[in-house]
Amino acid sequence: MFWGKPPLCFVLLLLVLPALIFISSANGASPVANHHFSGGFEELKDGIVSWEMKTRSLLELRNGKNSSLVLAAERTRRKDPLENLNYYTGGWNISDKHYFASAAFTATPLFLVAAIWFVAFGLCLLLTCFCLCCCRRQNYGYSRTAYALSLILLSLFTIATVVGSIVLYTGQGKFHDSTKDTLLYVVRQSDSTVENLRNVSDYLDAAKQIQVDQISLPSDVKSRIDQVHSKIDSASFTLEDETKKNKNRIEDILEIVRKILIIAAAVMLFLTLLGFLFSILGLQCLVSVLVILGWILVAATFILSGVFLVLYNVTGDTCLALDQWVKNPTAQTALDDILPCVDAETAQETLSQSKNVAYQLVGVVNGIITNVSNANPPANAAAPLFYNQSGPLVPILCNPFNADMTNRKCASGEVEFSNATEVWKNHVCQVSENGVCTTVGRLTPTMYQQMSSAVNVSYGLYRHGPFLSDLMDCTFVRDTFKEIEEDHCPDLKLYSKWIFIGLLMVASAVGLSLIFWVLYARERRHRKYTKLADARSSHQDSFDSKTPH
Repeated sequence: MFWGKPPLCFVLLLLVLPALIFISSANGASPVANHHFSGGFEELKDGIVSWEMKTRSLLELRNGKNSSLVLAAERTRRKDPLENLNYYTGGWNISDKHYFASAAFTATPLFLVAAIWFVAFGLCLLLTCFCLCCCRRQNYGYSRTAYALSLILLSLFTIATVVGSIVLYTGQGKFHDSTKDTLLYVVRQSDSTVENLRNVSDYLDAAKQIQVDQISLPSDVKSRIDQVHSKIDSASFTLEDETKKNKNRIEDILEIVRKILIIAAAVMLFLTLLGFLFSILGLQCLVSVLVILGWILVAATFILSGVFLVLYNVTGDTCLALDQWVKNPTAQTALDDILPCVDAETAQETLSQSKNVAYQLVGVVNGIITNVSNANPPANAAAPLFYNQSGPLVPILCNPFNADMTNRKCASGEVEFSNATEVWKNHVCQVSENGVCTTVGRLTPTMYQQMSSAVNVSYGLYRHGPFLSDLMDCTFVRDTFKEIEEDHCPDLKLYSKWIFIGLLMVASAVGLSLIFWVLYARERRHRKYTKLADARSSHQDSFDSKTPH
């Protein structure tokens, strides 16, 4: 079989899913020692083997020793809480729990801020409630400066929340679109691979049915076609099925993430505007309710910003890992478990069989042309040797392969796959009911049709040779990774950063807004009391001045 997990699986597993289960990375950098990945020649399901086995064979052939590469080694060197905060040195590897732990540890500051906020602000709320309920109220003091400053700062933090919500909403939209584009690209690559595999399978199957003047492929060749045909069909079905399932899964997760971020932006913005309005109107009871609600939501938003800091960093990790793998495609890496390449033996068998079938079909066609069409048997010769063929000789078909399956250049007078049917059309005669030519020509319409079918199948197998070669040496995987790293990674990193910044802005601005809701409400209450007290004092003074002594 050709594929263990389809290309679709790796893209969003690499770029989205790790972040959604709290795996991330930090930007720490320091030299690390080479890390050796253990693993062997283990065969995956349906006979698929990983790139590790493929590359090991290649390397042993080249220099007799193995080679390994730690992906994104410097970038992923972080403290690992599972190893007593020692530095993790295994590089990018989403199958390693220590990578997950060290990655998640980088978001600790934001999670700590969320915890401190939740505890500290909660204690302040309890203390405030206790003072309001149990303590005797003292005379209020009023400062115009404090009142104006609290109103200005409250307005500024409200504006900051609006800006942060806009950044968050825009960032999530662009990140969602970029991720969908990446997903669609990989799906197209996967679909293209499935289509090409099935084309090869169809051509091989058609080759078994071809007969030119009752001559067909040898039985042993047909038997080998059946074997390869079965493997190709199984591989293409597995690839298509896994691609469809992973695509649906990933789209569901992306939609959930999108909804969470939209709801977070909308709720925090609505909360802030409502709190600002209630504070200005002096609705103290409603402000208190919003403060309690905001206290919980701010803590949750800080946690969410930590998660998307994880997303930003893991995206950078993944893109760097892809870039390093593209530059070292024959090294053993953690990407071997995500996207196994074609088993060399299976790919070689399919490629060799495709070449052999094309070679044999050309041989069948040329044998008929040489021994029957271009022959001039006597009129009393038995059919099918004689059918009154006459006229210019039919040019033979160029065979692109030698007997040892090496590439061959066309000789003078041979016709190529691309124009053979057009040239041969000029050599077709009209025939009687008995199949005998009644006009000049060396090919009957039936022979021409059979030869054209053989040419189409041979040409199809020949054209798919480079595709099979790319599968065998993993060129397809390398090109896919390179395309993602160059064209998709920049947007994914940029917009995941926007989401993180937007969440952090919203959490911080709303948290400070809560504080100034309370402070402004206090100053407003003091101002109102002071004005009321001054009015009463002025009224009393006026009354006293009018009262006779």
